[in-house]
Amino acid sequence: MTRRAVLAIALVAQAALAAPTFDDVRAAYVTSESRVVDRNGVPVASVRIDATVRTLAWTPLPDISPALQAALVAGEDKRFYEHAGVDWTGLAIAAWDSAWRAADGRRPRGGSTVTMQLAGLLDPSLRTSGDARTLAQKWDQMEAAREMEREWTKAQILEAYLNLVAYRGDLTGVRAASQQLFGKVPSGLDARESAILVALLRAPGARPQVVAQRGCAIAAIAAPDVACEAIRARTHLALSGGYRMIVRAQAAPHVASKVARHAGETVVTTLDADVQAFATATLRRHVAELASSALDDGAVVVLDNATGDVLAYVGSTGELSRAAEVDGAASPRQAGSTLKPFLYARAIDERILTAASLVDDSPIAIGTARGAYVPQNYDRDFRGTVSVRTALASSLNVPAVRTLELLGVARVHDDLRALGLATITQQPDYYGAALALGGADVTLVALTNAYRALANGGAWSETRLRRDTFVAPPVRVFGEGASHVIGDILSDRSARAATFGIDNPLATRVWSAAKTGTSKDMRDNWCIGYTSRFTVGVWVGNFSGAPMHDVSGITGAAPIFRDLVHYLHRNTPSQAPARPASVVSAATQFDPPFEPPRREVFLRGTAEAIVRAAGVRDDAAQSTPRIRYPVDDTVIAIDPDVPSAHQRVAFVASPAIAGLRWRVDGEPLAHDGARVLWAPAPGRHRVTLEDDAGTSLSTVRIEVR
Repeated sequence: MTRRAVLAIALVAQAALAAPTFDDVRAAYVTSESRVVDRNGVPVASVRIDATVRTLAWTPLPDISPALQAALVAGEDKRFYEHAGVDWTGLAIAAWDSAWRAADGRRPRGGSTVTMQLAGLLDPSLRTSGDARTLAQKWDQMEAAREMEREWTKAQILEAYLNLVAYRGDLTGVRAASQQLFGKVPSGLDARESAILVALLRAPGARPQVVAQRGCAIAAIAAPDVACEAIRARTHLALSGGYRMIVRAQAAPHVASKVARHAGETVVTTLDADVQAFATATLRRHVAELASSALDDGAVVVLDNATGDVLAYVGSTGELSRAAEVDGAASPRQAGSTLKPFLYARAIDERILTAASLVDDSPIAIGTARGAYVPQNYDRDFRGTVSVRTALASSLNVPAVRTLELLGVARVHDDLRALGLATITQQPDYYGAALALGGADVTLVALTNAYRALANGGAWSETRLRRDTFVAPPVRVFGEGASHVIGDILSDRSARAATFGIDNPLATRVWSAAKTGTSKDMRDNWCIGYTSRFTVGVWVGNFSGAPMHDVSGITGAAPIFRDLVHYLHRNTPSQAPARPASVVSAATQFDPPFEPPRREVFLRGTAEAIVRAAGVRDDAAQSTPRIRYPVDDTVIAIDPDVPSAHQRVAFVASPAIAGLRWRVDGEPLAHDGARVLWAPAPGRHRVTLEDDAGTSLSTVRIEVR
C-alpha cells in the first residue's frame, strides 16, 4: 500500500461526512523517511523507510516556485482562479472533444480541475475505476471539489495538490520530484523545469520525447519566452539519466540505521550534534594524517557518565573509508590491552593485590594445547619487579598474565560478561591466559560503557541512544574503592612513563583516566578513558583486517581521545574524583627499593608502610641469576619468508649482574650481558648462563625447527 493510499484511507471516514480540512490533510501527511534529530531537535540523519514511494518534507506554497504554480494552472486548470471547484466550460469542451476522439478511436480527454484531482487524491472512491471513472464517480468527485472550494483557499488547494500528486516512478510530491529530477529545492525551479513537471502529471511514465512535447505546449501558455529546444534538452537530461538527489549531510548515519523504524517518524536521540560533528571531524583529520601508515578506518563513542546517554557515535571515517557503511563502533575487534584494568580491579577488590603490590615482569612461558604461550611487552623488554601501579599504567603484559593466573580465567571472564561485553561468547578455557592481554573480541560501544562503569564507581548500566528508552538501574560489578584505585592508576602520568614517557597524548590538560591497547600485528588500536563527566572510546584500524604500519594506541587512537577530552571540557574542567570512605592514602616504601617511596591509595585495611617482594630472602640462592627466557624445552620455528639475517632469539636472564656470559652448545656468544640476541640454527641446543668466573649458573635445552 502506497503512502498516498494510507493518507486517503485515514481521511475517508471523515470525508464521507464532510470534506477534510487543509489542516487535517497537512497533519496526516507522512514522508517516506524517518527523520533523526539530536537531543535539541537538530537534524543529524534521515533514512528512507518506505521503498514503494519517495516523499520528502511537505513544502509550503511560498517555498514553491511561482513558475511551477503558473505552469500547473496553464497545463491542468486554466480557469482555476475563476471556478468554484468545477469548470463547467472546461467540462463542455472536454465532452465535445472526447466525442470526436472516441469516433477516431483515440482516448477520451477528461475535464477534471485541480480541485477535482485533489479530491481524488484524498478519497480512493473518487479515483478512476478501470479505464475511466463512472458517471457516479465523476459526480461525487465534482461534489467533493465544490465542498472543498467552500472550505479551502485557492492557495491551500495548490499547496496540497503539489505535495500529494505523483510525478514519475516513485516520486510523489513536489520536493521529491524537484530534488531527484533536477537536483534543486522547489523554490529554485525555472520555467523549463516547471513545464516538465506539469507535463508529467498526465502520464508520469511517458517517454522523454512525449513529455517534452507536452512541456513545450504548457510553456507556450505559461512562459512564452522559453524556447521549446531548451525544454527538450532539459527533459532529456532529467529523464534519461539517474536521479539527481541533493546530497544531504548525514551527521550520524550509523545511528539512523539503528533507531529509525517507521516512515514519517521523528526520532529524538541522545546525541549532541555539536559533539557528534567535532568527533567526526577529529577522527577524519587524524586518520587522514596517518594515511601513509596504511590506516583507513576508525570509530568514536562518547558517553555521559551519569545517564549513559550516547552523545557521539561515529561509526566510520566516511569518504576516507573503503567501506563507510560498516559500523566500526558495533563491530567486534580484538581488545588488546584495554581489558587489563578490569582484572586488576577484581584483584584489588578481592584484596589479593594492592596498587603497591610487587609483581614480576620477567619472561614466562605457559603451556597450552597449541604449545607454549610466551607473552611479551610492547617494546620486547622486561622490567623485573614492579608495582601493580607501574604494571597497569605502563601496560606491562607479563604481570597481567600472572594476575590472571591468581584470579582464575573464569572469574575474569564472568566480570567481562557482567560489564556488557556480550561478544565474549566462548567458555573461559577457550581464551585462557590470552584473555589478560585482550585475546577476545569486543565492540567499541560496549568497551567504552565498561570503562564508564569504572567512572561510576564499579556500577554498570546500559547505554541509551533514544531519549524515550528506559534504562534499568545499575548493577554493581566492582566495589567503589577498587574502581577509585584503578582510576587513580590510569590517571597517573608518572606511572605510565616507563613505557610511554611523561609527554604523551594521554597527558590531558584536565583530569582523565585512560588506557590504550594494540592488538596482534597492529590490526586494532584503542584508547578508552573517562573524565569526571564523560567516557570516550576511540578505535582505529582497517575494516578489511589489514595491519597498520607502526601505529600503536598511543600514536593512533590516543591523540583523538585527547582532542575530544579537551573539547568536552573546554568550558567546564574535569576534576579528580573525591576519595571514597573505603579508600585511604598512606606513605609506603619498597624493600628492596624497586621503586621510590611514595604515597599510595589502598582499600581501607590493606595499607602497607613497607612492601616487600614475595619470597625475597638474603640468601645467595635468591640472588643467583637464572635464564628466564627461553624456558626449558622451548621449540622455536624459523620463518622461511623472513631473511635469516633478520631473525634473532632473545636470551634473557635476571637478576642482571655484571659479567654474565652465554654459551650455546659449549660455544661462547660474541656478546655478554643479561639480555643478548642469538641467530637461531636448526637442531637441538643447550643454552648455558655463566658468571664472569665461568661458573655455570643456569641451563636450558631448546629446539629450533
